[in-house]
Amino acid sequence: MTDKELLELAATAYGDLVYVPDMGWIAQDEHGNRGAWWNPFGDDGDALRLAVKLDIVIWECSQYNCALTEIRYGKNQGEVTEPIQDEDRYAATRRAIVRAAAEIGKTL
Repeated sequence: MTDKELLELAATAYGDLVYVPDMGWIAQDEHGNRGAWWNPFGDDGDALRLAVKLDIVIWECSQYNCALTEIRYGKNQGEVTEPIQDEDRYAATRRAIVRAAAEIGKTL
């Protein structure tokens, strides 16, 4: 699955986003006011908000050289692992969160 497809599914699960064609996603608040660009692949804050909103648990598993997330969203249960590349645990964790959110988005 491409990064674009993963983001689309994660955005579906997250909600409160507006898609701007050929540009990306913009977060909006409960009043519909548009805010900043949303990119959980590159922004730690966006990834953490995504994990919290969707009840995704983040596990430390550097001994296995991977990031691990656990999905606990309704009937969606499971784990997603992402290998750590170039010693960037943060990027691997963000990616694991997006992939977990995309799994939730598939069911919505």
